[in-house]
Amino acid sequence: MIKSGKNLLIVDDNEKNIFALKAFLKVKGYNTLQATSAAEGLKILKEDKGIDLVLLDMMMPDMDGYEMVQLMKNDRKIKSLPVIAVTAQAMAGDKEKCLNAGVDAYITKPIDIDALLQAIESLI
Repeated sequence: MIKSGKNLLIVDDNEKNIFALKAFLKVKGYNTLQATSAAEGLKILKEDKGIDLVLLDMMMPDMDGYEMVQLMKNDRKIKSLPVIAVTAQAMAGDKEKCLNAGVDAYITKPIDIDALLQAIESLI
């Protein structure tokens, strides 16, 4: 069951990935905001825009997703916000590394849209 009106923040340094995710999520009834860097994503979260869940690319220049998750978990206002790692990292141990970093779910690229929807719906 899709929960329309929920606000998702997509944090990815690749505009094409953001475009594709936004288009898909809009059709499914979700509102999206976007950030092309972890720093920008954290700024949006701290501005309290009613974000319900974060879709986070783990490999970005400057600050990666691992560092962003740690900063989120250390901020009392956003530490309980669910985070789904959406990453190209699919080698042995990568899922555990992401989960140990504090994400709530792990989806690899190319994205299995059914798995992504299931993860989103299980968290919000």
